[in-house]
Amino acid sequence: MYIKICGLKTPEDVAVAIGAGADAIGVVHAEGSPRNLDESAARNAITSAAGAVDTALVVATTPVREAVDFATAIGASVLQLHGRYTPEDVQLAAQLFPRVWRATALRPDTNVEVGAYGEERLLLDAPRAGSGERWDTSALENRRPTGQWLLAGGLDPRNVASAIETARPWGVDVSSGVESARGVKSHALIREFVANARAAS
Repeated sequence: MYIKICGLKTPEDVAVAIGAGADAIGVVHAEGSPRNLDESAARNAITSAAGAVDTALVVATTPVREAVDFATAIGASVLQLHGRYTPEDVQLAAQLFPRVWRATALRPDTNVEVGAYGEERLLLDAPRAGSGERWDTSALENRRPTGQWLLAGGLDPRNVASAIETARPWGVDVSSGVESARGVKSHALIREFVANARAAS
């Protein structure tokens, strides 16, 4: 089970996630998000990973070329386009940056084929990303992606095992579910989440 801890803000957060056994960490650059980081803070967090795990820059409204420049500047290994980016946006990002992930909610018009627009991985999230809301994964029954896709949205240490059993994802992604307050990561919850996800896989 591939495990990503997202919305990290500090090198201490990153060290805990890596120490717990996470495979990837994410930093957010999105105005209005309680996890939003400027370039300097994002670079500090990414640099502290020292290449030990995948490091993702998560953007939600940033234009693609600007997002690519930001990801390059902070040394991220992955650019994650989260939300209503168009297929053309994803394709452009994949031309400009080595590794691009597409993150979206599962809607009637969502293409759930991993790599459909040139992305390396697909992440399926709740309709309101970062909200901590759980979504109805039974919708995956007839539309389950194949390949490298991550389940996100409302996951926490208590429910991640059952979510893995039900949705059968390639990986899981968590942010608000390991926070002690909005935008503040709990190191204890990060460790518990990774342990429970590992035990379930």
